[in-house]
Amino acid sequence: MSDQDDFVDGFWPYRGQTANYRSIPDIPADRATVLAELQRIAMQEDAIGDAGKVSGSLYSGDHDHYRYLAEIFGLFGHANVLQRDMYPSATKFEGEIIAMTLDMLHGEVAGTGACGVLTSGGSESLVTAMFTYREQAREQRGVTRPNLVMPVTAHVALDKGGHWLGVEIRHAPLDSEYRADVSAVADLVDDQTIAIVGSAGNYPHGLVDPIEGLSEIAQQRNVGLHVDGCLGGFLLPWFEELGHDIPLWDFRVPGVTSISADTHKYAYALKGTSTLLYRDRDLRRRQYFTYPDWPGGLYLSPGLSGSRSGGLIAATWAAMVTTGRQQYLQSAQEILAAAEIIRAGVAGIEELTMIGDPTFLIAFESNHSALDIYLVNDHLKEAGWRLNSLQLPPALHFCVTRPNTQPGVAETFVADLRDAVRWALMNSGTPAQSGAMYGFGGSPQGNQTLNQLMGGVLDAMHEVAPPVQDI
Repeated sequence: MSDQDDFVDGFWPYRGQTANYRSIPDIPADRATVLAELQRIAMQEDAIGDAGKVSGSLYSGDHDHYRYLAEIFGLFGHANVLQRDMYPSATKFEGEIIAMTLDMLHGEVAGTGACGVLTSGGSESLVTAMFTYREQAREQRGVTRPNLVMPVTAHVALDKGGHWLGVEIRHAPLDSEYRADVSAVADLVDDQTIAIVGSAGNYPHGLVDPIEGLSEIAQQRNVGLHVDGCLGGFLLPWFEELGHDIPLWDFRVPGVTSISADTHKYAYALKGTSTLLYRDRDLRRRQYFTYPDWPGGLYLSPGLSGSRSGGLIAATWAAMVTTGRQQYLQSAQEILAAAEIIRAGVAGIEELTMIGDPTFLIAFESNHSALDIYLVNDHLKEAGWRLNSLQLPPALHFCVTRPNTQPGVAETFVADLRDAVRWALMNSGTPAQSGAMYGFGGSPQGNQTLNQLMGGVLDAMHEVAPPVQDI
């Protein structure tokens, strides 16, 4: 097999194993055959995650739980919740998901005005929050050149939102603990700033930004403060309840005006749901769209989406009420225990340095001139692990989820990480496969090259597999 075959099979590994459709078949495919084929593919793709060797991505790992949620989804998957006269159950599910999340994040401190919406995921929550603040600033303060201030570690979905919505994104540097530099944030805020963003915890390093410090700036400058809890929102509250010292970041901080928290992560719901919470209803209303003059009738929508499946909303509600506080706390305790094993293991490897003071997500970089952290990742991949590669600085992270809490998984990872460091030192100077792309960045020409390459990847993701004979 040629290198080109290997490259193409990386995008389309099933091109020689399954039918590849370029048009709707004249004769319907046999349902049993299709189901069997998809079961085989799903089992194959789940193997690495079921073994507990994946960082993040899979948060529950319990296939009985997935099957139960799929059964719930099947009851309402056909329902369009835009039509509440037909499916009023969606109001129960959606309202109670929001209420339970507000309760967990101390919405009672904000008073009776605390509220929220459901979205399709963390990115939609973040972009919607940005839109809401842009509209508020335009209407209340006459802002015409909106900007949003956030640390460089804030989620890149906000950069995407800025691109789409015409909002300038101002990136603040980090302090010595890899959290948002509060003084730098203050320097970037001006009369056109619509909001400040902090994370709890951020995607690269899992750290909680100094939300109380950012809150003071937001209150002094009369701007919003959004906390991105998409990753830690359904985990950090349980850590705190278990007695761990977690910095305040939710509605108990007076300047926090909105929070996003993903139900499809540590709330253990199916992929495709998130919550966006607001301190008051006036702010939430600014994301609504209503249109009374359409020939099709009166139109109202809480956000970008129009039609939405009741299946995901019902399954999310079911995930929360059937997991319950007891299981959330137990899972949080198990995640902390596994993370502590990994954290201690990283600390015990002389050539590695942990980034910040992590809890559930351990990021680490090389402190040795001869150690390429991406070579470490290459060896870990050969051992069956899937970690997340970082840059600026070059690093790796391991986001601990329930599959990683299986007996012996964390200990095996630490042993494999030691072996990977030794191997990388022995092969110092060898180009790392997993870090090949990162060397292009940092200059306009390099970034242009990377953007073209990444655009090509996105193109390939939306194409039918080329026939084997075409390669």
